[in-house]
Amino acid sequence: MDLDNTSVLKLHSMVFDEISFTRSGFQNDKRLELEFGFSFSEPEGEDFIARIEVTGKKEEEYTLHVRLSGYFSLPEDADRRDTLMRKNTLAILFPYLRSEITLLTAQPNVEPVVLPPMNVGNMLDDAMKQSSNKQ
Repeated sequence: MDLDNTSVLKLHSMVFDEISFTRSGFQNDKRLELEFGFSFSEPEGEDFIARIEVTGKKEEEYTLHVRLSGYFSLPEDADRRDTLMRKNTLAILFPYLRSEITLLTAQPNVEPVVLPPMNVGNMLDDAMKQSSNKQ
């Protein structure tokens, strides 16, 4: 194994902070509306937390909310530290979020939701642009 290819970004722990599913009716043909959110704690030395969450609502059927936190470390002098802290952490966490949403919706009389793979870096860039446009 070539140690030069190992990442300086380390995931120490990952937890689902919140998982909720509330039924409000029966299976229907309405569209599921999804909203994604991201947040990052201020680094304390090398350690920080990255969070990703999704809220979904299918009118007259259900609402769901899933929030996942990853506890990471990254050397303070790492090249491209901001990119690694934001985009790479979300790219690591997103597949776990996708899987949990599929498990949560794989219930009787509910059409399972299988989110496609997404470019999380672009999603973050778009969210940051929208945030700066509101200010």
